[in-house]
Amino acid sequence: MDVLVIGSGGREHAIVWALSKDKSIKNIFCAPGNAGTSFIAKNINISADNLDELLNFAKEKNIDLTIVGPEIPLVKGIVDIFEKSGLKIFGPNKNGAMLEGSKAFTKSILKENKIPTAEFEKFNNFDNVVSYIKENKKYPVVIKADGLAAGKGVLICNNEEEAIAAITDIMIKKIFGNSGDTIVIEEFLEGEEASILALTDGENIILLPPSQDHKRIFDDDKGPNTGGMGAYAPTPLIKKDIINKIKNTILHPTLEGLKRKNIIYKGVLYAGLMITKDGPKVLEYNCRFGDPETQSIMPLINSNLLELFIGCSDGNIKNKQIDIKDGFALNVVIASSGYPGKYETGKEIYGLEKFNDRDDIIIFHAGTKVEKGKILTSGGRVLNFTGIDKNIEKTIEKVYNNINKIKFEGAYYRKDIGKRALKYINN
Repeated sequence: MDVLVIGSGGREHAIVWALSKDKSIKNIFCAPGNAGTSFIAKNINISADNLDELLNFAKEKNIDLTIVGPEIPLVKGIVDIFEKSGLKIFGPNKNGAMLEGSKAFTKSILKENKIPTAEFEKFNNFDNVVSYIKENKKYPVVIKADGLAAGKGVLICNNEEEAIAAITDIMIKKIFGNSGDTIVIEEFLEGEEASILALTDGENIILLPPSQDHKRIFDDDKGPNTGGMGAYAPTPLIKKDIINKIKNTILHPTLEGLKRKNIIYKGVLYAGLMITKDGPKVLEYNCRFGDPETQSIMPLINSNLLELFIGCSDGNIKNKQIDIKDGFALNVVIASSGYPGKYETGKEIYGLEKFNDRDDIIIFHAGTKVEKGKILTSGGRVLNFTGIDKNIEKTIEKVYNNINKIKFEGAYYRKDIGKRALKYINN
């Protein structure tokens, strides 16, 4: 069996790493991949959004299954294109990927199916939204660019001045391009955030360990949003009664609502939730594996991932189950200085070899490349330093006792990833 994984981040390295343990897979290709994937797969120099070249490669190599990492190719319709050519691919089709591609579409699905979420309004006219903001007296308020914005299109505003500045940035200055042509204004929900990822064949659901991402760049959740600075799983915030409520009041009703629109959603259904005093509410949906959540979820899975992916693609996971290891996994993102703003690349990374023989510490590469035999930085989020242990306290301790052995000029990481889990355990 030959498999193609599309993408170049830590998420894709984690997927490739998990699949590399499967002896039934002959070849794993990663397009375009990174330095980490190059050691366990064959990197292919095709960008993740070049659908035509990806299709030609999959045909030429007779790829048995393609797994799509990032959201852009899914939103552009790669699944439809591959399936039209008779190729098996894991992920939702273009209509299903609208759950991430348009926040307004997601909010309409939630509203139509009475799925708990924040109150909202949507606008595509600047003057109208400014008038609405001036009449609004409740702050904070959440302002979202409708389309894809690399995880940075959500702004929390504490007063009218901040709100109008955010709207101007999105709709007039076009800081997110056409993704800001429409915006969604939401009430601010209070509570704790959690990421719920599930595999689905369009009807049945297999839940993955619930996780918690850390979006802000600085400790104590300060500073601007990023693509994610670390995550851990499972989170003790999500107890069994909440899991059942999420399945019954959020995930299954979403699939049923999509089905009524003739959308059979297959792949990963990723719900970003706020756990409020009134129960879980949907903040957003994503149509793919989370990054960096995946880097903490993959090390916990004992089951054959390939079988689960194929089952989702074939529309048949009804009788399949997932085996999850006891314990916890936590990853901390090591980023380039300046991220999420401007940063330098091309810095040599030292210390990776110290962890080659460890099975309780895994380093997933994100923004890395190999050049003249050296591993260099090539992005804002560079590495995911991942530790595994039997309890969250030991996992946190293991990661932070070892992460400083990885060095490159300008390396930065948060010092508090996973700390909030201790609060849930103690409570």
